[in-house]
Amino acid sequence: MKLTYLILFSLVAAFSHASDPSQLQDFCVADRNSPIVVNGKVCKNPMMAKPEDFFFSGLDKPGNTSNPLGSMVTAVNVQQIPGLNTLGISLARIDFAPWGLNPPHTHPRGTEILVVLEGCLYVGFVTSNPENRLFTKKLYKGDVFVFPQGLIHFQQNIGEEGAVAIAGLSSQNPGVVTIANAVFGAKPPISDDLLAKAFQVDKKVIDELQSAFWMDNNN
Repeated sequence: MKLTYLILFSLVAAFSHASDPSQLQDFCVADRNSPIVVNGKVCKNPMMAKPEDFFFSGLDKPGNTSNPLGSMVTAVNVQQIPGLNTLGISLARIDFAPWGLNPPHTHPRGTEILVVLEGCLYVGFVTSNPENRLFTKKLYKGDVFVFPQGLIHFQQNIGEEGAVAIAGLSSQNPGVVTIANAVFGAKPPISDDLLAKAFQVDKKVIDELQSAFWMDNNN
């Protein structure tokens, strides 16, 4: 019986601490040239680390929002700052044209906390099955909102002027799955018969959606 409790406790403890890999040293600068594939990035020799490994410049520059969505995400994760490797954190700047939209998407590996710097945003997320409960809020300059890890969420500028937000994410590489892109822009495409049945619409609607251009607003 004691062994059973010990195993159960170990499993609960393991799941309760599930997150990006924890560092076992001061830092683990990603070695972008390593051929070794691991969960995360291989560390380069710490003696070869330099200040530039922990630096990114340009987050003050607006993203190009002249696209069909009217938004642009400028990510600052381990791809841009190799020194973020194993640290479990990253950033993104999101620019919105008037009425621009950051469409429904998920971050499979990170919770997001968003702060509005300029403008007014309508934001929200949907809980998992079976409730699919929608939480929404209108945010103004200085307001903060949290999107739990893995849940579908969105942001839209509901003003006549441009808007800017900064997001912090609890992963060095949180990932992005834009729902419409993944469903209708999959390569190779998902069967239109399957999608027509899933969405309970005529197959012609699915064919039209699959033939549309599904852009990526992540820079």
